[in-house]
Order: sequence, then C-alpha cells, then structure tokens
Amino acid sequence: MAGKTKYFTNDIHPNTDASDPSRNSSLTLAYRTFGNPENPAVFIPSCYGGKLDNTLTFLYIPSGDSSQPVLCQHFVIVCGLLGGSESSSPSNAPAALHGPDFPEVTYEDNIRLQHALCQALGITKLAAYIGFSMGGQQAYHMAALYPDFVERIVVLAGSARTSWHNWSFLEGPKAALVNSVDFHDGKYQTPATRGTKAFARVYVTWALSQAWFRERAWETLGFSSLEEYLEKVWELGGHGAWDAHDLLCMLRTWQKGDISLFGPEEDKGDLLKALGRIKAKCLIMPSRSDFYFPPEDSEEEVKHLKHGDLKIIDSIWGHIAGGGRGTKADNEFIKMQVQRFLQIQD
Repeated sequence: MAGKTKYFTNDIHPNTDASDPSRNSSLTLAYRTFGNPENPAVFIPSCYGGKLDNTLTFLYIPSGDSSQPVLCQHFVIVCGLLGGSESSSPSNAPAALHGPDFPEVTYEDNIRLQHALCQALGITKLAAYIGFSMGGQQAYHMAALYPDFVERIVVLAGSARTSWHNWSFLEGPKAALVNSVDFHDGKYQTPATRGTKAFARVYVTWALSQAWFRERAWETLGFSSLEEYLEKVWELGGHGAWDAHDLLCMLRTWQKGDISLFGPEEDKGDLLKALGRIKAKCLIMPSRSDFYFPPEDSEEEVKHLKHGDLKIIDSIWGHIAGGGRGTKADNEFIKMQVQRFLQIQD
C-alpha cells in the first residue's frame, strides 16, 4: 500500500546571504501520509540514498504475515530529504538553481521545513520522530531545534554530530566522483555515470562489515558472486544510478551535521551540553558492526541524554542493518524495541 506523494513548498531557507539569488527561492518537500490524521503523529524522514518508497516501510506498511505494523495506530508522515531527488534537489531545481548552482542545504533547513509541514498538517506535537542514518541525525536535530515539539525520537544508526572519522570516510567516495572523467567539474551535460558508479564502489564496503564479506552474505540475497551483488545492487540499483549533484548535496548536509551549533551562544560547539538540553525520550539504536556510526559513539551520547535508552542491533550487516536492509531478525528486533519504546509511560 503506497501513499500518494504530495508536495509542500515554503520559503524557509536561512542559510543564504542577501546577495545569494537562492535567498528568495522556495524549497519543496515531497511527502506521503499513512493512517488516520486523528491518531498520534510520527514523522519519518528519508536517509542518504533513500526514497519515499523504501524508507523504513517495515514499521508502517503491512507485510505478508498477519501481524499489524508497529505504527498501525499512528498517523505517519514520510518525508524526502532535501537533495534526495524527490524534495528540492540539484536534479529537479529550476534552471537558475539546477545542478552545480543549487544552494547548499543543511539539517537546519530540512528540520525547519519539516516543522512547517507539520504545522500545515495541523500537527502541534509529534508523538515520535524516527530516522535511520541521516534520518537519525535529523531526529537529533528536530529534538534540538524544537525541544517541545517532539515527545520521542528513535535514532537508528545515526549520531548527534558527524564524527571526524565519518567525515573523512565520505571524502573517499566524493573524491572518486568529482575526479571522474565524466564529471567535468560539475558541468556535465549527460549523467556522470562513471563517477557515480565509482562512488558506489567506494561507498559499499563501508556500508557493510568484514563478517558480512567473510560469510559471503551476498549469497543469502540470491547473488552468485560478490561482483554480481556490487553491480546490480549498488551500481545499477543504488548510488551508481543517482544524479551526481544530488549525491554531493546530501553528502555536504551529512558532513556538517552537528546539534551543538544550536542553543545558547556561549555553548556553541559543546556537544555534551547540547545533548543535555534535549527533552525528548530517546531510543538510540546503533548497529554493532556499523563503521559510520559505531556503537561506542552512541554509548557516549546516551550518557548525556536526560532520557536515553540504548539498544544495540547485534548484526553483521553493518550500517544498513538499521534501515531495514539487514536480516529479518534485525528488523524484528528493531520493531520490538520501537514498539516497547512507544508504550513507555511518562
């Protein structure tokens, strides 16, 4: 069951100066809704490379079994990330802002637009905000920017601030893309597929774990070889098929993620104080084998949250275990923990 894609346009774009022509342009969010608007609202944003069709659907779309989805008693809003090709992005912007001319967007831009969307939908408070990866970072940012608007957040394989290790990892696939022969300094006229496929090849190994490769887990997906998996899942069906500027737009947002940028001026840059100001109840769920957002980082964050609950996904599927692309057991663990968390009484 797929909801109809709708669009919300707003003029919020605080990260431009007066001389920037994009200052007076609008940004648009693509979104879908599921369930009864009278029910408690849950907001779910997309992640890096995510689309509305594949964003944590196992939490709100009925499956083939007889069980009800975890969020069946909620009104679910699923929203596309800026730069993610469905909401405002380099690939779909008007001519003046197309491709390399698209303005830099941040998590703050995303969250302020999402808050405006919720207001337009008549939502005065979110029962929960649930996100994977960049979606998890957005969850932290919603709790930091609008502390009284969201009651609970669920961070699946994400962080409150992008670590320097994470930032450096992203420089690898970025370098492969921007130095490809068909990128042409960002002025390509036809898709820079050699660059995006190179991006995918560099990206994929970081997304999984050594154990995943050691156990030849691609065979559990029906692929006869690792090469077949890399080509069909990541080059043809994944990041290799994306627009290069969209990949770079989202990547810049990811690299600059940091909730310590908000709050009292004297506390800017102090992540521990920023975490301590969060009022929402927080379920933090890293993957045991995640190279991007390792559980050690999440353990440290939870120490400084007023209402932090840490549950580690014990999986060899690396980062992607948090987004529903791991095993059935991984997904069942996530569903169980989210359901438990949503039922916790004040």
